[in-house]
Amino acid sequence: MKTATQRRWDSQILEQRRKQAARLFEDGESRAAVARALHVSRVNAWRWWRRWKRGGVKALCSSCDLGRRPKLNAQQLLLVDRALREGPLAHGFLTDLWTLPRVAEVIRNTTDADYHPGHVWKILRALGWSLQRPERRARERDEEKVLQWVSKRWPALKKTAKGAGDGSYSSMKPVSAKSRRSGVHGRRGEKRRS
Repeated sequence: MKTATQRRWDSQILEQRRKQAARLFEDGESRAAVARALHVSRVNAWRWWRRWKRGGVKALCSSCDLGRRPKLNAQQLLLVDRALREGPLAHGFLTDLWTLPRVAEVIRNTTDADYHPGHVWKILRALGWSLQRPERRARERDEEKVLQWVSKRWPALKKTAKGAGDGSYSSMKPVSAKSRRSGVHGRRGEKRRS
């Protein structure tokens, strides 16, 4: 989220570029030449030329800041940040986990500004907050037992599974040299009649 100073700075830079375009138009430059000189699209150069033709340099001056004004000012953002640092439990939520809908509700309760939960992350990022996901582990998990299983039981299972078989894929048929198919079709040992 840009601050008011950053938006004003962007606005001033764009206004200077438009005034430069007006000077070039006054010098008789074409719209294509202005677009190349100022590194803008021809569509923008055309728009600026029309505005300049109708109202001169004054028509190319910016009348206001760019974009919509933010719903929250700096003081309100500080209030929201303080409220969020108190934690979700302090605001009546059952778990100690911030979600975007919860943050939107805190913003609404703190400042009366209504934000869609999908846009709350912009405010959080502006305040310096980042995404953090809780680890998903069972409450009953016993770390000692897990370590014991990984260090003792798992290697034993791996060893037995590796050397258990005799190389055959079928449990019904043993591997032997005699069981290979001969080149003769039909029953084993019988010769074909010609």
